[in-house]
Amino acid sequence: MDGIDAHTPLRLIPLGGLGEIGLNMMAVEYGDAIIVVDCGLMFPEDYMLGIDIVIPDISYLKRNREKVKAFFITHGHEDHIGALPFVLRELNAPIYATALTIGMIQEKLIEFGLHKTTVFETARPRDVISVGPFEVEFIRVCHSIADGCALAIKTPAGVVIHTGDFKMDQTPVDGEVMDYARFSEYGESGVLALLSDSTNVEREGYTLSEKEIGVNLDHIIGRCKGRVIVAAFSSNIHRVQQVMDAAEKHGRRVILNGKSMAANVRIARTLGYLKAADGLMAEFKDLDDLPHQRVVLLTTGSQGEPMSALTRMAMDSHRQLKVEAGDTVILSSKFIPGHEKAITTMMNHLYRRGADVIYEKVSEVHVSGHASQEELKIMLNMTKPRYFIPVHGEYRHLVLHSRLARKVGIPAGNVIIAEDGDVVEFTPQGAGIKGRVESGRVFVDGKGVGDVGTMVLKDRSHLSQDGMVLAVMAINSTTGEAVWGPEIITRGLVFEEENAALIDEARRIVIETLEAINVEVKTEQLEVKEEIRRALKRFFNRTLERRPVILPVIIEI
Repeated sequence: MDGIDAHTPLRLIPLGGLGEIGLNMMAVEYGDAIIVVDCGLMFPEDYMLGIDIVIPDISYLKRNREKVKAFFITHGHEDHIGALPFVLRELNAPIYATALTIGMIQEKLIEFGLHKTTVFETARPRDVISVGPFEVEFIRVCHSIADGCALAIKTPAGVVIHTGDFKMDQTPVDGEVMDYARFSEYGESGVLALLSDSTNVEREGYTLSEKEIGVNLDHIIGRCKGRVIVAAFSSNIHRVQQVMDAAEKHGRRVILNGKSMAANVRIARTLGYLKAADGLMAEFKDLDDLPHQRVVLLTTGSQGEPMSALTRMAMDSHRQLKVEAGDTVILSSKFIPGHEKAITTMMNHLYRRGADVIYEKVSEVHVSGHASQEELKIMLNMTKPRYFIPVHGEYRHLVLHSRLARKVGIPAGNVIIAEDGDVVEFTPQGAGIKGRVESGRVFVDGKGVGDVGTMVLKDRSHLSQDGMVLAVMAINSTTGEAVWGPEIITRGLVFEEENAALIDEARRIVIETLEAINVEVKTEQLEVKEEIRRALKRFFNRTLERRPVILPVIIEI
């Protein structure tokens, strides 16, 4: 790093993940070099009608594409890798990550045809990678996915530690304990800034070990008399391993269901992160030949997604499996906020089929992968940062984490609460937020990326709440006189056959409006449409107190 101007500011620019759960992306900029930490998506919120996924706005990176040197990925969860297929179309930079993370990214890029044009560099914990003015060390952490790492980013201005997602599990399933020594060594030598996971800052104490869940799953599977269906996140390889271990112990075969479950298990087994005894795995075609007490089905769909395998089972529309009395369904995952209604509806249908459903509120079959308050304090005390920036959380999480930092001795003036788009600048004079860059959320709807904006979402919300009215008519292009219609068609407003009088009145309103328009204006289609729209809007607001979307359709003859 010789020759680097020590007075050049170090800039940390969050483009996602500060102010929301998901969408994680952090740009680290020094001079003419930028490295990007994580590149995640967010699942749509309730108001995002019809949206498939949400990705970060990377306008700033596109304007500075010549500076972007590499992506460093902390782990393989969707909220950290899910935006890569869209971002890599614009920014072709190498990706540094651990083996399992790269395997999951490659699987995702195959669908988009980008796996052959992307450069991957596999890193192991404690590997140090030099990119421009940066030296980045991968540091092992525990999380709800294997091969997760924090990053120690050495810059000319000092060391920045980005924890990624972590918890302090003393008995991890794979035996790979978090590398406390490296965090402590960095703390002793000096850390300029700590960027730490805020997801679980509201929880007191410590997060339960993943191994405890394995004990509970083993007990449940051991006492079940019929088939066991376990729904879990396909990326939680440790959970999958514990289900497989319990199945083997109790003489059951394991069948995989769901595209992502099959893919992630295949990747993890190939790379050695998941071990399955010979003869343990079975195929769906073997299901009818296996006694019910010899089956464990590992499936996706724990969030009640409409087209997921488990939802189709609950609705009795799965082609290969019918849920019946004696089956036990274990939802071995948390209820993601916003999905509660879908999950409980799915559970109700499973109960209707005669199944017993076991979930987090009635049994400990899931544990978080994020650090609780005491673990967050330990991270702060190990690294002893000069400055602290809470990341990975909604705004309340960031505020609560900043208060936690002050409790362990970080001065209030050295705690920086940033949001997406803020530029956190470090100079010899100090650190603080120095301006903003363009940021935000880009909506992906089908094959469209960014073509659905706020106005389109407002229209969708309007349609979903108040419906639509079409007023179709044909007019003489010369005189502007009506020669056919108007025909009033409603959708999502009223049942037309039961409200014939209302429809007739709306038709009369259109005719009167057309007759009242000046002769000169009648041939101006846009003017005529606007007058009809206003008249019908007033009519439905007066009669129904509703504001449907009004679409006049005029055919000129």
